[in-house]
Amino acid sequence: MPVKTLRLRSGLGAVVMDYVGMAGALAVLLVIFGIFAKNFFTLRTFRTIANQIPDITIVAVGMTFVLIIAGIDLSVGSVLALAGAVLGTFVDRFKLPLPVGIAACLMVGALCGAINGSVTIKWRLPSFIVTLGMLEVARGATYLVTNSRTIYIGGPVEVITGTSVLGLSLPFIVAVAVVAVGQLVLSRTVFGRYLVAIGTNEEAVRLSGIDPRPLKFWVFVLCGFLTSLAAVILTARMSSADPNAGDGLELQAIAAVVIGGTSLLGGRGSVVSSFFGVLIIAVLGAGLAGVGAQEPTKRLITGFVIVAAVVLDYYRHRIEGLRRYV
Repeated sequence: MPVKTLRLRSGLGAVVMDYVGMAGALAVLLVIFGIFAKNFFTLRTFRTIANQIPDITIVAVGMTFVLIIAGIDLSVGSVLALAGAVLGTFVDRFKLPLPVGIAACLMVGALCGAINGSVTIKWRLPSFIVTLGMLEVARGATYLVTNSRTIYIGGPVEVITGTSVLGLSLPFIVAVAVVAVGQLVLSRTVFGRYLVAIGTNEEAVRLSGIDPRPLKFWVFVLCGFLTSLAAVILTARMSSADPNAGDGLELQAIAAVVIGGTSLLGGRGSVVSSFFGVLIIAVLGAGLAGVGAQEPTKRLITGFVIVAAVVLDYYRHRIEGLRRYV
């Protein structure tokens, strides 16, 4: 059998094992909380989880792309709040049609991503510092736009969350579609393969004649755009634009992506695995609430799960690396 075919099958086997491992971890959590949490296995519980995860799922997809190129975006929470504030201002205060407000919202997110990417690339600054600055800038702009007050929109945006297809809410369907498209782009396109190569060894990509700068720029734009799409969903679910929305969202997104196995050092990751990471965190939160755990306890356990996932992922890939040389 050709070596190339063997490598391909080995790679596919590793991907399948990753998915099986994530699905197994999720199944274990479901069983544990199904036993110890009262009324956990109910349609209401799973519907609540499905309604809560679309926004974080979409942000996690964008964060996956950023981490794969060995970057990071700490501004997603504030950008989400700013995009939602713009949506609320256009629809409620300016009395403009909802599509116009959504378009403005999406443009704000893409613009913030473009600024993050441009500054990071032009001055060769760590994306950690640049996006940390954007975190403060976007949050301050949000307070200015909203006058530090919640903008109640109501009916015009409720149609988004009120729409369902085959019993599934429109935001959940959109989130799953974003995951599917993101995974296809990452694994089946030249663009996605270039991103993995940049995260693995950017200098090698440059020496091969490929300019990584425009690719990295568009990754940050994509992350900003997806964040603003999540802002539309969150604003619709809350029926309002809250200036404090998205507080801590960047940490939740990074946690979900890391639990899904994406490397913080770049070069390795999967959008589907990040989705599993979102599900694990959501089920963990719902299950802990079901057994009566308080918020400090929930955060403590979630933190341990994140660290454990990173440690296990490290040893798993170390073992895989050793097997290649055997």
